[in-house]
Amino acid sequence: MITQLKGLLVEKYPTHLVIDCQGVGYKVNISLHTYGQLKKQDNITIYTHLQIREDAHILYGFITELERAIFRLLISVSGIGTSIARTMLSSLAPEEVQNAIVSEDLNRIKSVKGIGLKTAQRLIIELKDKVKDLYGIEQIHTKSNNTTKEEALSALEVLGYNRRNSEKVIDNLVQSDSESSVETLIKLALNKL
Repeated sequence: MITQLKGLLVEKYPTHLVIDCQGVGYKVNISLHTYGQLKKQDNITIYTHLQIREDAHILYGFITELERAIFRLLISVSGIGTSIARTMLSSLAPEEVQNAIVSEDLNRIKSVKGIGLKTAQRLIIELKDKVKDLYGIEQIHTKSNNTTKEEALSALEVLGYNRRNSEKVIDNLVQSDSESSVETLIKLALNKL
């Protein structure tokens, strides 16, 4: 199996690269995340996943081993093929995919084109423990963030603010500072609503 390519970057497009390794050009399909992370350089190292089908051998490339690991976990779920997994990693950074799975954020996962409610639920059920085990994410930390977020949203709703608008503001605040208390979140949200 081809697990890594190191060579000269010959062509770079948002969907694929061509890497010259000792005179052999490899076409490697990539996500927009990998495309965005590639700097202008001649020699690159790309971590790869080789998919072998009856009609083709297809290489998928990733800038980090984390992105490749997330890709492999995604394609292990029934209903998610390489195309949807690549779309997911183009829409969300690997860390965002990881956090969405651990925090059971169905809306975030469903926001990816090609993923519906049932597939999102299946993805969370099948991958939550695997993602946590691989990357050492603590469930307690995530749960407390979700509880804090929910308490802040409930308080804003009681104060008469629209839940959908409040949720957007709270999500942005939590992303900028995940350690905020309920009181801090409410105060900051009131300034932005």
